[in-house]
Amino acid sequence: MYAIVDIETTGGYASNNDITEVAIVLHNGTSIMERYSTLIKPLRAIPHYIQALTGITPQMVAQAPEFQEVAPKIFDLLKEAVFVAHNVNFDYSFLKHHLEAAGFDLNRPKLCTVRLTKKVFPNLPSYSLGNICRELSIPIKGRHRAGGDADATAQLFNLLLQNGAEPHIQQSLKKGSKEQSLPPHLPKEEVEKLPYTPGVYYFHDQKGKIVYVGKAKNLKYRVRSHFTHNGAGKQRQNFLRTIHSISYQSCPTELMAFILESIEIKRLWPPYNNAQKRFTANYAIYGYYDRNGYYRLAIDKKKKNIPALHSFSTIVEGHQLLRSLIKEFHLCNKLCFMQSGDIDCVGLEEKTCKGACVQQESSEKYNKRVMKALEFMNENLPTFAVLDEGNQANELSCILIEKGRFIGMGYLPSELEVLDVEEIKKHIVLYPENDYIRGLVYSFIEKSPHKKRELKITA
Repeated sequence: MYAIVDIETTGGYASNNDITEVAIVLHNGTSIMERYSTLIKPLRAIPHYIQALTGITPQMVAQAPEFQEVAPKIFDLLKEAVFVAHNVNFDYSFLKHHLEAAGFDLNRPKLCTVRLTKKVFPNLPSYSLGNICRELSIPIKGRHRAGGDADATAQLFNLLLQNGAEPHIQQSLKKGSKEQSLPPHLPKEEVEKLPYTPGVYYFHDQKGKIVYVGKAKNLKYRVRSHFTHNGAGKQRQNFLRTIHSISYQSCPTELMAFILESIEIKRLWPPYNNAQKRFTANYAIYGYYDRNGYYRLAIDKKKKNIPALHSFSTIVEGHQLLRSLIKEFHLCNKLCFMQSGDIDCVGLEEKTCKGACVQQESSEKYNKRVMKALEFMNENLPTFAVLDEGNQANELSCILIEKGRFIGMGYLPSELEVLDVEEIKKHIVLYPENDYIRGLVYSFIEKSPHKKRELKITA
């Protein structure tokens, strides 16, 4: 049995909107067996533009039952049937959400007549219900009303069955098939062609614009996982409606996929990516001259418009670096803000501080040591390559860090014997520095130090 469903609502997503009308047409695969239709009194106001679109006004639903009252009947009609709708995930997400609120668990196989029509009648100019019905001469009595649209979808379903839809339906309903969870405009073939490799994938809208970039350890599994549930939120529903196609770039390693994703998000600025658009390093070392002329070093949260001497992901990393400079160059704990309060500088007691904090040492002498410390820090920031497997047997993947900064990545010929920074740069793509990427690389080499190759910078 098939339950052909259409609903009208107060808005485009289930978690913060109500149903104003439901129509269900039961179809046995040959003919219509039963019809059910009812207006529903929403708990939220019906926006004026929805009233204009559907013709459903507050006055019309004032005496209608609330959803809780009709939920048992709706669930009874749906509980043994295949759930069929035009853009099925929209209607299903609303009814599942509101049935759950009423104490019923809807869990039925789905069929989308958008996807089915694309297979039976390919190359139509549009697959909206109104345009399909116009192209296939299906009359609609009461467009944008649940009863009229459900009846038109039922007639479309009949026409699809008459034109060879049965094999497509059986394929879609096979156990393990994920097709009906896909966005209505995304061809199944685009998901099937994805490889089981690390990489970066791109979701495109109807005009081909990239709207989302993601990374994956396994491209096919990760993309499928996007569509394993139909969230009731606004962003989730808008996201699914937007996706029309997928493209991808394979990567030989998961680390390269993570890096490429970050690069592409910064380059493309896709509307549905949020996490890395505003990413900045958490902390940085800053320097400034105080009123007595001493050059002071301080760790603070990364500032957007103030140049930093060096940045890092955690404050612990910053403290370790600054303590090592203090020890090596006899800097003052207090002038580096590693000691606060009115007690004497611990460096004075330990004879590592030369008295700048109490002006026993001139600012000129102290500042020279600070500058030597910063020069030492810059010279000793690590330069190395992360070497791993490539896409082909005769190459190695390479990620280059020079003086602590991410430079780029690419592929080296496996027979390349001399590895220096300038030679590597000839073989890789250079990218803008990114604190997030640098953190990824450092984290990776902590776990896989055998893939790190120390490099020297030749003049």
